[in-house]
Amino acid sequence: MTTTSPAPPRLAVPRKPKRGRVAVAGTVVTVVVIAAHVVAWGATEVSFGALVDGWRGMADFLDEAFPPDLSWTVLGPSLEAALVTLSIGLLGTTLSVPLSLVLALLAARPTAPARWAYQVARAVLSFLRAVPDVVFALVFVTAVGLGPFPGVLALVCHNVGVMGKLWAEALEDADPGPSQALRSAGAGRLQVAAHALLPTVTPQLVGLLMYRFDVNVRSSLVLGLVGAGGIGFLINQSIKLFEFDEMLTHILVVLVLVIAVDRLSAAVRRRLGSAS
Repeated sequence: MTTTSPAPPRLAVPRKPKRGRVAVAGTVVTVVVIAAHVVAWGATEVSFGALVDGWRGMADFLDEAFPPDLSWTVLGPSLEAALVTLSIGLLGTTLSVPLSLVLALLAARPTAPARWAYQVARAVLSFLRAVPDVVFALVFVTAVGLGPFPGVLALVCHNVGVMGKLWAEALEDADPGPSQALRSAGAGRLQVAAHALLPTVTPQLVGLLMYRFDVNVRSSLVLGLVGAGGIGFLINQSIKLFEFDEMLTHILVVLVLVIAVDRLSAAVRRRLGSAS
């Protein structure tokens, strides 16, 4: 006697979205995007005609800038200021590490001790990210005076907000396996963070740190324009004195500095990627 096996249950086939609704949604999105660009075009007063009409001014500017003044009286101070700029970016990055790590642990759900601590840490990181580093530099220049020190303080404040947010997201995206194993063994949050989470995401954290170092060196150039020292201050001074050939020299030194830092940061991140 043969027995027949029961027929497999039928799976419900999801309904396809109606083409009419998809077309309407696409039309609405297209109209909104076009309208946003029209408003942005008017708000920013974009005028290619003005750019074409100003070609004489740009030509005169380039004519006065070339060739750059490569005399040692200009190049020497430029190299010294570039070293100051590099130092501002370095200290602005490394001095922000402790507070960034603390706020990242509080702002990550796997390591936050309580919901209120998570919300407070997220709010602090959002505030520090929302305030531009130039604004921080202006505040600290009025507090401690001109020089590279307010630039370091400005980068520390802004970098804590950015790096803390990036590190918190890296902690939340980490492999939950080691953490769950330690929790099942009775480990507390700090033990889980120290022995499971942080060792797992250390390559990502260091890679993000090197990326921020690259960005902070570039930001320290802008901070020099508001009196925070470095080669940005020399560029601003050259522009005000209409010494455009000296300005071009400073810009060339900046170019070499940025390329060197970018190569170093990329090499470290590549090494971390291959090691992980």
